[in-house]
This record gives sequence, structure tokens and C-alpha cells, in this order.
Amino acid sequence: MAPRRPSSRLSDTESATADADASVKEGGPARAGDPLMVMSVEKAFRVLNAFDAARPTMSLTQIASIVGLDKSAAQRFTHTLEKLGYLHKDPETKRFELTVKTLDLGHHYLRGNGLLERSMPYLMHLSKTTEETINLTMLDDTEIVFVSRFMSRHVLNTDVVIGMRMPAYCTAPGVAMLSRMPMDEVVDLVDRMDLHPYTPNTTWKREDLLAKIERSADLGYATAFEEYYHGDLSIAAAVVGPVGTPIGAINIAVSRSRFTPQEAEERFAPLVVAAASSISTIGRPTPPRKNAQR
Repeated sequence: MAPRRPSSRLSDTESATADADASVKEGGPARAGDPLMVMSVEKAFRVLNAFDAARPTMSLTQIASIVGLDKSAAQRFTHTLEKLGYLHKDPETKRFELTVKTLDLGHHYLRGNGLLERSMPYLMHLSKTTEETINLTMLDDTEIVFVSRFMSRHVLNTDVVIGMRMPAYCTAPGVAMLSRMPMDEVVDLVDRMDLHPYTPNTTWKREDLLAKIERSADLGYATAFEEYYHGDLSIAAAVVGPVGTPIGAINIAVSRSRFTPQEAEERFAPLVVAAASSISTIGRPTPPRKNAQR
């Protein structure tokens, strides 16, 4: 079931579109003041990033407006991207859309990612032994990104695919990774998050969220029970690098119709902790968590 928001807020599609517009026009982390920044490359990626589920096809005028370019510049960028094979222009409607070639970067990333390669045997083992949905995610600023996914025959959330992003604060993998970070860094991230409830069970108030992250640090794993999707129970543990920095998280997702939260936690928490520990770089101490004023 899709997440629900309070009626006073924008709809999911409207909110996502507004966020995407702002992100595209701002250009993300790229800034013109950087002497090494090639701004034309940055603008080309802004054009590509303007396409999403809400805007699968766009006219030249729409692209120019959303990306923040004049029409002449938008025409040059779309023409170049079309010639390179990343955009297709419909000869009749003159509307642009992404091509399958845009998947190449993601494919190269997945093939060359050391964490994914190291994790694969453990993910496959968990999938076979539990017959539940197994995910490997990574933290990207305030969001998690799915980089591997083994679906259960008890299918949950079929709209979740590799490359999908979710807010870190209301997902078990996100909280698990946050729980392995120094608290001053956690507070900085939390203060930049758009905290709001997706379901009645979402832990979204700042103090409650920080307390949950602290508890997860003590437990060694995190849970999210119907916090983003109704009926979804998730248990996750962080994978850490040589100095204890979280570099990913493994989670098991099961249906609320088949397990109670307590049953899911008791049965699957030891499995995700063991798998995450096996994948983590061993032999280096985890850095002490720094206290920060909340």
C-alpha cells in the first residue's frame, strides 16, 4: 500500500515533483564558484535528472523551464544528449524521453562495486534460507538507495526496485547506518531531513528519532515496523568499513500478515547481524560515538 501523508501536505506526486524541480534547478552540490567545475557537464546531468516517473516525457520548453535554462541552451543540451544516445526525441510529438542507454552508468556501478560483490553470497544465502525479501542498501546523504534486492515469493512492495530511494529516518537500513555514525554527524543529518509521518507508526519527531538511533546502536540492529509502508516489517544491520564507518546495510523485510513485530525481530535480527558482520571489514575498532547537544 502506498504511504499516506496528512491531507494538509502535498500529494506524494506533487511533493516529489516540487522536490525534483528544486533539486534540478539548484544543481545539487555543483556550484559555479568551483574553478574545476565544468558547468556544461553539470547542466547536462541536470537535464537527464529532470526526467522521472512524474515526467517520463517532456517538451523542449518544459525541459528549459524545469532545468532553469533558456530555450536555446536547452536545445543544444538535448540535441547533444540525443546524439550520444541518452535521449530519444519523438519525431511526431517532439517530446524527449530517456533511453535504455542511461542504464549503463548504473550497470557499470553495480558491476564494479566491491561491497556488492562481497555481499552477494550472504544475500543469496539469506534469500534461500529465509525465503523472505532481502535488500542491500547504501546511505546517500539523508536517503537510502537500494543496490541489490532478492524478492520473496511472499511479495512485498513490488514498486521497490534497484536504484529506488527512501528517507533514511523511517527505514530500518537507514536507522541502522545512522546508528553506526558519530552522534554529531547524526544530528547534522537529522536536522537536514524533512521529518514527517508516512504512516501512524512513523518515528518522525526529532527527539524520538534520535533516541531510536541510540537504541539501535546499543542493539546492533534497527527495526522499522510499518513506518513507511503499511504491512511492512523490516529488520536491518549496518555493514561497516575498516574504521567502523557504515558503508551499507542488509535488511530482511516480511509481511505483517505473517509475523508479529516481536516474532520478526526475534527470528531475523540475529541473521541480519551475522550477515552484516561477516561482510564488514574485520579487525578494526569502531570509533567512539561523540556526544552532541540535541
